[in-house]
Amino acid sequence: MCELFCLSSRKPMRASFSLRKFAGHGAAATGNVDGWGVAFHEGHEVRLYKEPEPASHSPWLDFIERRTLPTRQLVSHIRRATQGGNSLANTQPFVRELAGRTHLFAHNGDLKEVVTRAAEPAHRFHPVGQTDSESAFCLLLERLAPLWHRRVPPLGLRLEAITEFAAAMRPLGTFNFLYSDGEFVFGHSHRRRQADGTMGPGLWFRHRHRAEHSAHESEAGVALHPTDDAQDLSLLASVPVTAGHWRPLAEGEIVVLAGGELAATTAQ
Repeated sequence: MCELFCLSSRKPMRASFSLRKFAGHGAAATGNVDGWGVAFHEGHEVRLYKEPEPASHSPWLDFIERRTLPTRQLVSHIRRATQGGNSLANTQPFVRELAGRTHLFAHNGDLKEVVTRAAEPAHRFHPVGQTDSESAFCLLLERLAPLWHRRVPPLGLRLEAITEFAAAMRPLGTFNFLYSDGEFVFGHSHRRRQADGTMGPGLWFRHRHRAEHSAHESEAGVALHPTDDAQDLSLLASVPVTAGHWRPLAEGEIVVLAGGELAATTAQ
């Protein structure tokens, strides 16, 4: 299946994003060979790199490894195609403008019927490619757009709308996703087929307090360079990618990250 990864930090920090370690999930042995992407938030805009080739073989990696981009939010996706061909248009993460800021979405899973639903001509948002993931993103933005009309909606309204949308999508298939509006990152966990063939958690969460963090520590291929000790980190991933304690999210749970902290959760 596809691989999702998200980093949220308290302060902008330079992250030398090396897919060499994380791209092990995109090696031919796993079947995840259909594309990769990584997005660095810069305020309301996103610096996005992606291509429809295996991450483990990409010549772009050397370029990205040399970059040290200060960011508070980073989202990465490695793709195994289930719907839509191997093309740039079908490669994640996907981005769209809403209310003067760039919104970002990456999905792991397989949804039925969603492409047909997103084809409604009256909609504002339309997919460029043919994936269920991009169609789901367009439908999510249709749901959120009224909230963003002439104002920045409070977190509670955003989370309520995303929770209702996720509940409506889960019956259509597997729906693990990361969605960011530039201020918050929303991670929704549904379910995921594990290495032993059983079904298990779709996302895992880890928080690293500033007192536990050491300089230049490598997290899932991200070489982190904190500027001081007052740095908190929160991580989301399809599978635990570092040592230490990772919490599996419950089926249907949504966590909201901001500034390296857990801002909200729908867990009971």
